[in-house]
Amino acid sequence: MTARQITVGDRSWTVRVDGPSSRHTVLLLPDAGAPPDVFDGVCARLHVSDLRTVTPESVEGLEPADLHAVLDQLSVPYIHVAGYGAGAELAWRLCAGPFGRFISLVVADAGHPAGADTAGAVADAAVRPMELPVTMVVTKRTTRAVADGSGRFVYGEFRVVELDVDDVAAEAMHEFATEIVLRTSPW
Repeated sequence: MTARQITVGDRSWTVRVDGPSSRHTVLLLPDAGAPPDVFDGVCARLHVSDLRTVTPESVEGLEPADLHAVLDQLSVPYIHVAGYGAGAELAWRLCAGPFGRFISLVVADAGHPAGADTAGAVADAAVRPMELPVTMVVTKRTTRAVADGSGRFVYGEFRVVELDVDDVAAEAMHEFATEIVLRTSPW
């Protein structure tokens, strides 16, 4: 993976960019505290499927506006988004609203912020619904009820995949990559 330093204003982020030159690019958002290479196995599988990948080494301190600036610096006009844990929470907020720059979303281990979590708490009721196709991967860290509640906030096609794992990036990278590839394919 090629690491690039992206600077916007007085802030900078290290972003790993790799894969074939393709009109399809996937933004992968890791969980908080995940190592920078957490998605290397997923990226290798995506590259074989003719997908370019962009992965911030950390999501800590990143906001949706920051990611827009990073994508602008990389000249990526349209992108598929995938994330897990804290990266999934950020992905929901990033892709919220009308269809536009973001083509599809695959999230694991976090429901839509306006829906109730496993404890029944709502993180952010102001986050708008999605107007794009979404796949939510449910693991041992979330419940099917969280996924079903998130479906209310998806105005595009919504799919739920249940996996019996604790950490999707470490234990189910093949399945996670497959769900991303399915979302990037027009069929």
